[in-house]
Amino acid sequence: MGERNTALTMKELLNKAQQWAQSLGFQQLGVSDIDLSAAETQLTSWLKAGFHGDMDYMARHGTKRSRPEELVPGTVRVITVRMDYWPDGATDAWTVINDRQQGFISRYALGRDYHKLMRKRLAKLAAKIENEVGDTGYRVFCDSAPVMEKALAQKSGLGWIGKHSNVLSREHGSYFFLGEIYTDIPLPVSDAISDHCGSCTACIDICPTQAIVAPYQVDARRCISYLTIELRGSIPVEFRSMMGNRIYGCDDCQLICPWNKFSQVTVESDYLPRQGLDSPQLVELFAWTEQEFLTRLEGSPIRRIGYECWLRNIAVALGNAEKTPVVMTALTQRMNDESELVREHVSWALAQP
Repeated sequence: MGERNTALTMKELLNKAQQWAQSLGFQQLGVSDIDLSAAETQLTSWLKAGFHGDMDYMARHGTKRSRPEELVPGTVRVITVRMDYWPDGATDAWTVINDRQQGFISRYALGRDYHKLMRKRLAKLAAKIENEVGDTGYRVFCDSAPVMEKALAQKSGLGWIGKHSNVLSREHGSYFFLGEIYTDIPLPVSDAISDHCGSCTACIDICPTQAIVAPYQVDARRCISYLTIELRGSIPVEFRSMMGNRIYGCDDCQLICPWNKFSQVTVESDYLPRQGLDSPQLVELFAWTEQEFLTRLEGSPIRRIGYECWLRNIAVALGNAEKTPVVMTALTQRMNDESELVREHVSWALAQP
C-alpha cells in the first residue's frame, strides 16, 4: 500500500466525490456505515418465509449480503449513487398496459443494459477518489454481488424503502438505478431518510398478483417481475391471466406511486427506447427467430432471460389478448415449437376465451 494524502479532510473528500459523481452522470451520492443488522433481521425473516422463490442465491451467500466487511474485507463505508432512468418520450405506460395487442416492458429495460454503464462510471469515480488520496481498498458493484443496495441507499440518505420495497425519494420518486463502492476510507456518513409512505396503500392495492402481501413485504413468487425475469420454468397457471400483457417486468406499483410525480427524466441517451420496445406489437415479437432476438436485443438487459423465456412470456400475453385472427395464427404457428416450455404456454394461451 502506498502513502495516503492526509492533507485533505474527509469532509473535503466527500464534497469532491459528490462533484465528481455529478460530472459522471450520477444525480446523487451518499455514504453509509456498514451496520446492516436491522436489514439482516428482515432479510432472514423474508428468506424463512420462502418469499425468494427459486432465487436460491439470496440464501446461499449467507451473511456476506448484510455484512459488507465479509464480502470485501477492510470495508468501513459504502458509497451509494443514484442514476435516473425514466425515458423521456416513451409511449405512456398505462396506454401500453391497457392495449392487450401490445407488450409492456418495464421502463428501466427499454434501452441499454444499465449494469455495464453504471459499473464503468462507478469505476471512474473510484479511480478519481484513489487518485486524490492515494492507495485505497475498494470494489464497485451494480447488481453484481450480494449487496443490500436498498438498505444501503436508505442509510446513505438517497431515500427510504417504500411499501412496495423499492427505494423512494421525495424529490425524485423511484425511477433510478443504484450503484455502490465499498471502501476503506472513513468518509462522513449521510443522514438516513425517514419513511414518508404514510397511510398510502396505492402500490399494495394495484399490484396485479397481490405480491405485496403486507406493507414492505413482497412475495417474489407472486411478483410479475420475478415470474417474467427470474423464473426459468413454467409460470404458475394461477398468475397467468393476472399478468395481462406484461412480458418483461412490471411497473404498476411505481406508476401508481404519488411520489413519482417528482421523478426526473434521464439525461442518458442509452436509456431511451430501442427497437420500439416502449410499445411493441406482441405478434411481431413472437415471430422473432432466436437470432433476431439476440441481434435486436444486443446490449439490452432483456437478453439475460433467454429466447425461450421471452417466447414463454409473450405466449402468456397473447393468451390474455383478444383472439383476433392474427393472434390465433401467431399462437398456432408455435404449437409445435421445439421448446416444451413454449409449447405448454402456447397451449394454455390457445385455450383462453
